[in-house]
Amino acid sequence: MMNDIHRTFAQHGLVRARDGKVLGGVASGLGRRIGIDPWPSRLALVLVLLLLPGSQLLVYPLLWVLMPSETKAAQLGAHPAAPVAPTA
Repeated sequence: MMNDIHRTFAQHGLVRARDGKVLGGVASGLGRRIGIDPWPSRLALVLVLLLLPGSQLLVYPLLWVLMPSETKAAQLGAHPAAPVAPTA
């Protein structure tokens, strides 16, 4: 069951980053998926979580569990989607 969830997330490019991570790599992975650097993605994630009361305790840990690490995604054989290219 969990491998299926990890495979689905990995196929959509939602993988916890190994490089540039601070805590779990969730924000870095989200940033990579939408095509931005880790620090702006961390800032955006923190701002969104601050706007939604109580979400800090639910959303980040949930994403940490559901998003596979890069190593796990490679073991599952999932081919991640290409990140969205930033617009100039």
